[in-house]
Amino acid sequence: MARYVIVGTSGSGKTTLARQIAKRLEIPHIELDALHWEPGWVGATPEVIRERVEAAIAAPAWVLDGNYSRVRDVIWQRATHLIWLDYSFPLVFWRIFSRTLRRAILREELWNGNRESLRLMFSRESILVWVLKTYWRRRREYPELLARPEYSHLTVFRFRTPKETARWLAELRKA
Repeated sequence: MARYVIVGTSGSGKTTLARQIAKRLEIPHIELDALHWEPGWVGATPEVIRERVEAAIAAPAWVLDGNYSRVRDVIWQRATHLIWLDYSFPLVFWRIFSRTLRRAILREELWNGNRESLRLMFSRESILVWVLKTYWRRRREYPELLARPEYSHLTVFRFRTPKETARWLAELRKA
């Protein structure tokens, strides 16, 4: 059974792609943010998130989106496929900006009652600041991680444009 992990910087479209794959393959979708965030934007303890992740990935097939390094070892060891959404910075930043603004204006609930706000959007804890801090680090980090022997079992797809991703997804649909 296939077990997909989708990685990439915030705003790259991990969750959207994961939902599409899960629907096409009729397998569970696991969203790491939903396992991580407690009410009030408090992160779960390392022990709690690890327990939640281990329980979720015990299923025979799944698609999981997220980049949490504290549980990467268990996820990547169990995964069969890794999809890296390695899109350009302008595209990712535009997506995260527009998504965050929409969520703040519409007061969309995310995980466990948490909502983004305009105040949060323009604070030091903003997802926009997070993307600025992590975008280039992830681009350096993933090739190094994927070269490790413990991850050699993964079938890796690295998509640099949404069109590449869409072509791959269309082929998956045919499978």
